[in-house]
Amino acid sequence: MLHIHRRHFRAQHSGAALFSLVLLVSLLLQAFSMAPVQARRSAPPPPAPTGLSDPRELETFLDGVISKQLRVDHIPGAAVSVVKDGRLLFAKGYGSADLQAHKPVNAQTTLFRIGSVSKLFTATAVLQLAEQGKLNLHADVNTYLKMFHIPATYPKPITLADLLTHTAGFEGRDTGLQAARTTSDLEPLGQLLAEHIPARVRPPGELTAYSNYGYTLAGSIVEQVSGMPFEQYVEQHIFQPLLMRSSTFRQPLEARLSADLSQGYSYSNGGYRPDPFEAIPISPAGAMSATATDMANFMIAQLQDGRLGTRRILQEATAKEMQTQQFSNDPRVPGGMAYGFEVHDRNGQRLLVHPGGTADFYSLLALLPEQHVGVFVAYNSFGGAADFLSYPFLQAFLDHYFPASKEPASSPPAGSAERISQISGTYWGTDRSYTTWEKLLDSFIWGYSVSDGGNGRLVISWLLGPLAPGVFGPPVTFVEVAPWVFQRVDGPETVVFRPDPSGMLMFRSSYPVMAFTKVAWYETPTFLLLLAVACVLIFLSALLLWPLGFVRRTLRRGAPSPQSGREAEGEGSPPQPSDQQGTPPLTRWGLLPHLARWLAGVLCALNVLLVIGLLLFLFEQLTGSPPDYYFGVPPLLTAIFILALVSAVLTVGVVVFASLSWWGRFWSVGWRVHYSLVALAALALAWQLVYWNLLGFRA
Repeated sequence: MLHIHRRHFRAQHSGAALFSLVLLVSLLLQAFSMAPVQARRSAPPPPAPTGLSDPRELETFLDGVISKQLRVDHIPGAAVSVVKDGRLLFAKGYGSADLQAHKPVNAQTTLFRIGSVSKLFTATAVLQLAEQGKLNLHADVNTYLKMFHIPATYPKPITLADLLTHTAGFEGRDTGLQAARTTSDLEPLGQLLAEHIPARVRPPGELTAYSNYGYTLAGSIVEQVSGMPFEQYVEQHIFQPLLMRSSTFRQPLEARLSADLSQGYSYSNGGYRPDPFEAIPISPAGAMSATATDMANFMIAQLQDGRLGTRRILQEATAKEMQTQQFSNDPRVPGGMAYGFEVHDRNGQRLLVHPGGTADFYSLLALLPEQHVGVFVAYNSFGGAADFLSYPFLQAFLDHYFPASKEPASSPPAGSAERISQISGTYWGTDRSYTTWEKLLDSFIWGYSVSDGGNGRLVISWLLGPLAPGVFGPPVTFVEVAPWVFQRVDGPETVVFRPDPSGMLMFRSSYPVMAFTKVAWYETPTFLLLLAVACVLIFLSALLLWPLGFVRRTLRRGAPSPQSGREAEGEGSPPQPSDQQGTPPLTRWGLLPHLARWLAGVLCALNVLLVIGLLLFLFEQLTGSPPDYYFGVPPLLTAIFILALVSAVLTVGVVVFASLSWWGRFWSVGWRVHYSLVALAALALAWQLVYWNLLGFRA
C-alpha cells in the first residue's frame, strides 16, 4: 500500500476491532445525513502575506500546526521543508525519530519512507529517457518489454503517457504486490510484473484509476532501456545532480543511511508500536526514503524547470511538459493529472501535488509554481494522513499564506432536486478489482454513499468513514452551483456528475487520480449483506429445526422404521399417495429422500462455516497493518476458495433434489417448501460467490 489512494483505511486501534466490525454492519443498513451549512466558494485570493518571506514567522506558524497534528493524530515525529524563489526557506524536524532511543527528528539527516511521492522520481526518469529519444511517451509499452507483454485487450495500446497519468485502464491488484516479509523476498521487477499482470478493464485514456502496477511497469521500462537497475539509474541521474545524498530506493538501505532512517510506528491501545522495516516489492511506485532537505532540492529543481544551480535533471521544455495538465476526467472539474503530479486548484492557486503513504509513514509534496513555492512534510506514523482528501496540513498552509476570498452562496439551479435524486446511491472507485476476490474488499473500502441532505444539499460519505474518521473524515456537504456541478459548502472542492451509458459517473477535484461509478441496487453492500444474512438464517433454520424435529418424533413414536414413510418424514404429513401398484412414493424412491436431506444438511453447515470464515478473513484484512494478502494469498483465503468450490458442487445436487421432491411428492408440502428455500438460499450464495470472484481461486 503505497498511497492513501489504496486501502489505507485500516483501524489503528486493535482494541476496538470487534466494535468496528459491528459498526460496519450497522453502517451498511442506514443512510447518512448531514445538516446543511453555509456555502463557501474559492475566488482569486489576495496577495500572500509577507510572512512567507520571514523564516521566523513561518517557523511560528508551522510549530503550531505540526505540534497539534502530532498530539491529536498520535504521531511520534515529523519533518518539514519549505522552498521559495529557488532556495530553502525553512526546514525543521519535530518530535522523535526513535522513541526508545530518545532520538529527535532532524530535517537534514532523518530519512522517512515517502511512499507514493516516489512516483515523481519514476516519472522524472521516464521523461529523461524520453527527451533523449530512448523512449516515446505515446508508443505501445510492449515495444519496450522483453520478458512479457501486456495483453491486447483493446485495440488501443497502453502507452507510457497512460501509465504516468493513471489512465492505462488496469484494475486494482494488491495481492502479493504491496509487501514482502523481508527484503530477501523481493523479486526482480520484471519477474514480479509478469506474475501479477492485472486485467485491463477499460480502454486507455478514458478514466483515471490509480495504479501502483502501472508505475512499477514504468520503472521496469526504465531499467530495460537504460540497462541498469532502477535504483542505480535514479541515483546517478537524479539524486547525484540534485545533491540528494541522503535519498535512496534501495531495500534495505545502505549502511551509511540505515542508522538515520526514522522508525515507523503504529498507534494502538494508547501506545506506540515500532514496526519492522517495510519491504516494498513495487519499488518504483513507493519504496524511496529521503530527508526533508533532500526533497527541498527536488522541489527547487521542479520549480526552476529542471535546474538546481548549474545542474539539470530535465530540459526546460520537458520540465514544463511534466507539470502541464495532460488529462482530466471532465473539463468541468478543476485540475486533473500531469505526468506524475496531481493538478489541484485550491484557494485560487494552481498546485502540483503528490501524497504518499506506507503502513507506517505518510508524506505530502506540493508545489505552487506561480508563487515559486514548494512544501514537503513527512510523518513516521500513518496518523499523518488524517482526513487525507482535505490535506489538512496543506490547507492550513494555504489558508494562512494564500487565503481564499469568501463569496455568498448561490441558489441551486432549477431541477436540482431531480438531479440529486438521480445522483443518490453507492459509488465505487475505478481502481477496484474486477476479476479477483479483492472486488469484495474494495466494495467496502472504496465505497461512497451519496445522498440527499435536504434543502438542495448533497451529502457524500465514505462507507467506512465511521471506522476511521481520522483518515476518511466526516460526511461532506455540497450545494449545486450548475447542473451536475456541486461545490463543497465548507471547503475548496468541486464534485461533478456525468450521466453515462454505463451508469452515473462521479469526479472529485480533490481526487483527480480516481473516478467513481454508481452501482446498481443489487450490487450495493447493503443489499448483498442483507441477502447473505437471509441465506444464513435459512441455513440455520434447517440445521436447527430438522434435528429437533427428528428428536421430537423419535421421543414420541420411538425410533423411525425404514418402512414408515410418514413418520420418517414429518409428523402430521398427509398420507403419501400411491402409484397404480399401490407403492408409496417414499418407498419407491428408496434412500433418495434421506440422501437429499443429509446432502442439504451438509451444505447448510458448510455454507454457515463459509460465511463465518469469510467474515473472519475480511475482519483480519480490515484490521491488519499491513494485511496478510499484501504478501500473497493467505491460508484462510485458500480454505475459503476450497469451501466455495465444494459448496457450488453440493448446491447443484440440492437443487436437483428440490426439483425431484416436487415431482415425486415424497415429502409433505411443508417439507418441500422448506427444502426449496434452502436450495434457493444456496443458489443465492453461489451467485454471490461468483459475483465476488470467490469461486475459482481468482487471486
